[in-house]
Amino acid sequence: MNLYKVIENDIREIISQLQASGALPENLNTDKVEAAPPREEGVGDMATNVAMVLAAQVGKSPREIANLFVEKLSQVGDVEQVEIAGPGFINLTLDASMWQNAVKDILAQGRGYGASKIGAGKKVNVEYVSANPTGPMHVGHARYIYGDAVALLLQKAGFAVTKEYYINDAGAQVDKLANSLFFRYREALGHDVGEIAEGLYPGDYLVEPGKKLAEKYGDKLEKMTQEEWLPIVRDVALESMMELIKSDLASLGIFFDVFSSERAITAAGKVQQAIDDLKAKNLIYTGVLEAPKGKTPDDWEARPQMLFRATEFGDDLDRPVQKSDGSWTYFAPDIAYQRDKIERGFDQLIMLLGVDHGGYVKRLKAAVNALSGGRVPLEVKLCQLVKFMRAGEPLKMSKRAGTFVTVREVVDEVGKDVFRFIMLTRKNDVPLDFDLVKVTEQSKDNPVFYVQYAHARARSVLRTIAEQMPEAFALIPSPSGRGQGEGLSDTDGSPHPNPLPRGEGVLSRLTHPAEIKLIRLMCQMPRLIESAALACEPHRVAFYAQELAAGFHGFWALGNEELGLRFLIKDDIKLTAARAALASAVSQVIASSLLVLGVDPVEEMR
Repeated sequence: MNLYKVIENDIREIISQLQASGALPENLNTDKVEAAPPREEGVGDMATNVAMVLAAQVGKSPREIANLFVEKLSQVGDVEQVEIAGPGFINLTLDASMWQNAVKDILAQGRGYGASKIGAGKKVNVEYVSANPTGPMHVGHARYIYGDAVALLLQKAGFAVTKEYYINDAGAQVDKLANSLFFRYREALGHDVGEIAEGLYPGDYLVEPGKKLAEKYGDKLEKMTQEEWLPIVRDVALESMMELIKSDLASLGIFFDVFSSERAITAAGKVQQAIDDLKAKNLIYTGVLEAPKGKTPDDWEARPQMLFRATEFGDDLDRPVQKSDGSWTYFAPDIAYQRDKIERGFDQLIMLLGVDHGGYVKRLKAAVNALSGGRVPLEVKLCQLVKFMRAGEPLKMSKRAGTFVTVREVVDEVGKDVFRFIMLTRKNDVPLDFDLVKVTEQSKDNPVFYVQYAHARARSVLRTIAEQMPEAFALIPSPSGRGQGEGLSDTDGSPHPNPLPRGEGVLSRLTHPAEIKLIRLMCQMPRLIESAALACEPHRVAFYAQELAAGFHGFWALGNEELGLRFLIKDDIKLTAARAALASAVSQVIASSLLVLGVDPVEEMR
């Protein structure tokens, strides 16, 4: 349950009542009316901007509008107090039972808490990583963890998400890869090949594929002309590199639903089909572009060539799709690929690119707009660079890759969860410093440790109560209604993640301001998931997890100062059961947050 939505619905119902009575006019725009956490501590549980939103439309001051709502909001069940603040915000204090019941709701939903139906099953394609298949993934690709988190976040918000990797397996870099593998193949045959030629890929990740080629073909390939062996070696190279990339992605917890091939799209004639589609819409013509100022792009020619009317859709200039020699430009297969996604029935396309590809955004949006008739929006998210360091010093290059540090090397050192979480502590378009020493420190200054420790600490609370005061757990069996013995644990033997209070009045014992504050913080998650999903900003979830972890650690610390605020109260079984429910709820909300980020919550910290 999203308590903020519940109050928002109550407010909209009051608007309808006021309109019916003539106190407010009809045809008001209420889209921006919301109930939200108050900006200041101690001024209530929620605040609504309804008076601020309606004032300009009605032609009255916000305070005049607010006065219309005070009495009616006071009559809403579970609203304990209503106050007008500042220029016209309305602060609401809710009855404690609302927050106590919220704990039960959290426990019932478990790690699914926070899920929303705002996406309504809308089909969204999220394309990310799409690294050239010429070697293992280097750390520069790691920022695309953001794309995976966006996909998980959208799924949490009720969108039907397809995660897609576009294989750039056409062009000169693939032939370069094939030539590099042919060098390793000859090396595997025992030839004295010397140093690898300049311009080829020097990493030793091609050594094993070279040996496999030698085992399969013997010396047959070197007896062929380059024209004969190139397609054979190229296919083997691409297959080997995609296996390597998929393995690297798996180490990051990234798994794709679809892999699309540029070569396959071109071979199927889809580039020509896309251009024909645009021609039918009178969006293709033959012309000569003016010479660009500054750096000359690869697709510019001072001769007539086939152009796409991109300027009609917001681009800065029309874009070449075919050169004067009849070959396609780099942009033409991209048009075909976007058309392919549109034809697969997606309602929205999201694409992740490096910040160095920012100049490509307008032409891609223009193509999608033209091909879909404006029906399918394309949102391009640019990812800034990451600086990898060790104790403040830049990471040294990899021996395996030859020229760069690989993703696998970093994952093997710091772990998948640390890698992912730290990558998601900054917005995608903000540069990020990643220090391998700092991210593995076990201190409150390390955000991933701080959050994981909060989850582990909450789980430890449950284990302690189960061991020292098992009778309290008689009041909180598992949702399935199993007995105390079974209901305390999952298949891994740890205390059940979401025990539900059974004893009468158990949750009503959660009345301390610190307890209510912690519950209020947990109740913000459904609202956060919706806003973060619509903005494609998973870093908000990382910040929220840190805030909730801080809240739980703070509540724990209060127990050291005041015995009555400890989780286990020997002479009060119901309060102990209530606190166990609270700890379990916290662990579930933290776990739910971490899973949205693709991070596995831990049971214990070592």
